[in-house]
This record gives sequence, structure tokens and C-alpha cells, in this order.
Amino acid sequence: MINKWFVIVNPVAGNGAAKKKWPNIYNELKNENFKFEVTFTEYENHAIKLVEKAIKKGFKKFICVGGDGTLHAIVNGILSLNSIHLSEIKVGIIAIGTGNDWIKNYTIPQNYKKAIQVLKTSSTIKQDIGKIIISSTNKTVYFNNLAGIGFDGFVVKNVKKYKKFGVLAYLIGALVSLKSYKKPLLEITFNNKVLKGKTLLFLIGLCKYSGGGMQLTKNSNPTDALFDISYIKKIKLLTILGNIKGLFNGTITNHKLVSTYKTSKIKIKVLDTTKTYIQADGELIGTGNFTISILPKSLNFIVP
Repeated sequence: MINKWFVIVNPVAGNGAAKKKWPNIYNELKNENFKFEVTFTEYENHAIKLVEKAIKKGFKKFICVGGDGTLHAIVNGILSLNSIHLSEIKVGIIAIGTGNDWIKNYTIPQNYKKAIQVLKTSSTIKQDIGKIIISSTNKTVYFNNLAGIGFDGFVVKNVKKYKKFGVLAYLIGALVSLKSYKKPLLEITFNNKVLKGKTLLFLIGLCKYSGGGMQLTKNSNPTDALFDISYIKKIKLLTILGNIKGLFNGTITNHKLVSTYKTSKIKIKVLDTTKTYIQADGELIGTGNFTISILPKSLNFIVP
């Protein structure tokens, strides 16, 4: 299995685009002399189980055919097996999703033929991974792009109904959700600092892009062993509407209402009864208190 790829296809990714494009992708992989075994996901997070089985069979090279959520599940499948030698695992992607945010950090092409050429090089970068432990369930979740609690989790909970709008789904979901969102009282501890108060948004970034191309964290570097935090207590809808360009070019992080920090460990407590949603890589993963730490340069991704 050393030279054979394990390909995981999420047929519903990109509103079903992955299923439609797969025959062409299959032919292109064959034309480029890839040796591979392929399987399709059948339910949410099925990729976690598929990866675990593949690694136990001896596979070390993986191709994700899907979006950020499919890649997130593959990463969790790999990291959940503590006994494996992570340095031998390689993960690549042919991106077909709604946001396709992670690939933007590395300028991986969305064109499947060009993405396959990237995979052929097997050129890798060792990227940091975030590790979240949710207190109420003791559940461990890993992420490779960006996580958060508060408004972004609330948006992720609601965004599925807007996915027909493609990359604009997250922006539309955010604007629609802002009025109905209730800010929780949070206590956030990191770097011997405590932030306490009603909180709109708390983002923890490894990479630069989220929400369909928005840049909401400052100075993100996926290999510096530090999270990039953006903390917003409050912001008005009119302020967001006036700064939409800043959401996508990153200048929103310079706004006076946005505080930014760097750290490697965080502890978050919810101090009231407000239901708070936690998201990781655009996937809803739980609610309530959690701790988060960084795993420096712990997984090989294939990039240009």
C-alpha cells in the first residue's frame, strides 16, 4: 500500500458537484498513472472511519475529493489514531466544496486537472493542527483551518439552508443571523490574560481564510506553532455592511472593535445559560466549555 493512494469522495460536496465530476476526476487520475483505491462517504463524518480502516490496512497517502468538511473529517481520522507514525502520512485534496477555504491558503488550484498535477509532485508542508477538548463530553476534535465559539458557530448551525448560494452562503448566513443571535457571557483565558464579557465572536485561526474567502484573523501562519485570535465583543449590522470589503481583504482585523492575539493554549468557560455553538473548519462540533491546544507541524499536506 506504500505507493497506492486512498481516495475518499464525498458525493454530496459542492451541492452534489463531487458526484458529477468524479468520473472525469477518475479518468484523469488513471491517465496520470495514479494507483489508487476509492471509496465514497455515505454519511456525515464517515470519512473518519474510512481513514482509520485505510491506515490499519497500510495506506499512507490520501486524496480528499470534497470540501473543507471532508478534509476536516479526514484529518480527524488520521489524528484519532495515536499509534501511527504521522510523519509518514500525506494528505492532498481535489477541492469541490462550498467555501474551499483551506486550499486558498496554499493557492491549490480548484481546477481538478491542475490539482492532480499538484498531487503528482507529492511536495508537502508540515502544518500545525489544533486540538479541541469539549468539557461536557470529553470529546476531542482536531482542526486544520479555523475554529471558533459564538456567532460563527451560530452561523454554521444555520448556513446549510443558504448553501445554494455557493461561496456567498456564509456571508448571507451571517447577515441574516446577526439579529437573532444572543451573545453569551464568556471567560477566555490564555497567555496569563483573562477576557471576560458578553462576546459576539471568538475565532481561533491556523490558516488565513474562512467563511467562503473571508480573512478574519491577523498574521495567520500555519507553521508558527501559534493560533491567531480575533475577539469581538460587539458590532452592528451597519458596521459589517460598511466593511464587507474588509471581511475579504483582511483589513477588518484592524478595526477598533476587533482585538487580535497570538497564543498556543486557550481555555473557554461559558458563564451564563446561553447555548453557545463551537465550530471547527466550518463544522458544528458541540457546545459549551472547551480547551484548545496546538500540535506544531504535525501533519503533512501536499501543496504546490
